[in-house]
Amino acid sequence: MSEHSGIVCQAGSERTMNNIDETKQLLREQYEADNRPWVVAYSGGKDSTLVLQLVMELLLELGPTAKKPVYVLSSDTRVEAPIVSEYVMDAMKRIETSARARNLNLHTQLVFPDVEEGFWGKLIGKGYPPPSRWFRWCTSNMKIKPSRRAIDNVVAKSGSVILLLGSRLDESSLRAQSIQSFTNSERSLNPHHEIPDAMVFKPIVSWSTDEVWEYLYSNPPAWGGSHDKIIQLYRQANGGECPVVFDLDTPSCGGSRFGCWTCTVVKQDKSMEGFIATGEEWMKPLNTFRQNLIVYRDADGMRSPVKRDGTPGHGPFKHESRKRILRELLETEKQVGWELISTEELTAIQRIWNTEFDYTHAEVLNLAREFGRTLTADYLENPEEAVKATASDFLEEAALVADVPVDLLRAVLNLTKNKWSSLEIYGAKTGLEKDLEKTLILAARQVEQTAP
Repeated sequence: MSEHSGIVCQAGSERTMNNIDETKQLLREQYEADNRPWVVAYSGGKDSTLVLQLVMELLLELGPTAKKPVYVLSSDTRVEAPIVSEYVMDAMKRIETSARARNLNLHTQLVFPDVEEGFWGKLIGKGYPPPSRWFRWCTSNMKIKPSRRAIDNVVAKSGSVILLLGSRLDESSLRAQSIQSFTNSERSLNPHHEIPDAMVFKPIVSWSTDEVWEYLYSNPPAWGGSHDKIIQLYRQANGGECPVVFDLDTPSCGGSRFGCWTCTVVKQDKSMEGFIATGEEWMKPLNTFRQNLIVYRDADGMRSPVKRDGTPGHGPFKHESRKRILRELLETEKQVGWELISTEELTAIQRIWNTEFDYTHAEVLNLAREFGRTLTADYLENPEEAVKATASDFLEEAALVADVPVDLLRAVLNLTKNKWSSLEIYGAKTGLEKDLEKTLILAARQVEQTAP
């Protein structure tokens, strides 16, 4: 090492020690200042890991006097990169186990979007176009709403909370501008812009990327184990080039971000490509599927020429497009050997399709069966009977003669044979008429969407 780099290293170490001491002192002062619970936003990334580690170290240091509750909140969008999702879930279990073993007033909670808020419910169910820079519907539905519900529950019990974030000025110029736009109070707290009665505290805001890595590299997790896995994930996401160093002349891993494997806001998913380049070749089908979504967003014939409000313009994905995307998703799932869409999400999609165009109430059911997946039975009164009861050669011939879709005849026959088998019951005739009207409208929509 040169004389110059030795000086830089020494200066960097001194600054790091000052940052550590100042941050730990500030954390302690904030914790002891009032009784408001803390909520630590934990994503599994390096910055949120550092914040959680410092908080847990503080609780251990305070011992029995640390009575104020701390909640570790992690949001899983259901489309996180599979290996990252697995890592976070494992870490959350270890954090919870360690907290219970040490009698810490610290509790973990993993939150998910409701199935119809999730990526597949919106994209395949309702036909939303893949998110873009101009229509970024994913963050609010998949991250903010689930986290907001969890924080609201804490607020309801305590009246107010302090939310700890791992935001740093050194992260990016855009993030730095966002952070600097806030005016810190005397206690370094700012009101949350969306959650009433929640104050935001950013304890590592002045830390550099190198300082973050140096601390994690030098100090094992307070909940046990090591940081080897997170270091490995960042190395892989960065294509293997991710030295953890102690001198400020050498770049460390900081450019890699973990996010949804389906993210179409960016043209190129460098993290996923980094994973693939460093041995995770099983992820190739995920990258192909993601790239296809970007193409489908603007491809001719994939989307309705009418928006949901009836005005001309790029509307939702057509019926056949949604079926195509679902089939490709299930094919991708089979290729990677990892569940990419849950049974609950498939069921939610079937419910949505039932109201929008699927008069058979069985299109998702049949697609799922092809790939060895089954749906929960609550999406239809009797889905098995709806499919079996009318499977006959006679129906095929009648449909051919009448020049109508055979599935339409099946749906009508199911209404008259199963749901409304007797018109003697009060209201049965009106109910049958309404169901027939609804079925015919859905059939007409299918024809409209399929026609060029």
